[in-house]
Amino acid sequence: MPVEIGKVVDGTVTGITNFGAFIQLPDGITGLCHISEIADEYVKDVKDYLKEQQRVKVKVIEVSGNGKVSLSIRKATEGSKQKNTVKKEAVKEFVSRPVRPKASFEDMLARFLKDSDEKLKDMKKNVNKRKGNGYNRK
Repeated sequence: MPVEIGKVVDGTVTGITNFGAFIQLPDGITGLCHISEIADEYVKDVKDYLKEQQRVKVKVIEVSGNGKVSLSIRKATEGSKQKNTVKKEAVKEFVSRPVRPKASFEDMLARFLKDSDEKLKDMKKNVNKRKGNGYNRK
């Protein structure tokens, strides 16, 4: 019985590589779950998420002409995670920052010029230190 694209099935992890995991489906077909399809977050090492002989739910995302099956654990669990994220978003509260009194344009410009002059003085001081005091080593 061939696998159908979009179908969610149970499988068993048969092998782990640095680019993903090989998963055997119930009808004996083995497919690859790429590292980018294992979790919603960044996966540095597949072994942090999967172990050999582990049972997982996968979604068939592609079946190529030469029989290669592409699988996704991330998309198989997508529906249940969306329900949970909606609940979490409803709990979040908006916290506003304290409002600073608005400064006039002249005050902001004066503060900018002062900061700019201080930075230029520091830069000139550092350049003069690099030049040295005129002593040359030979």
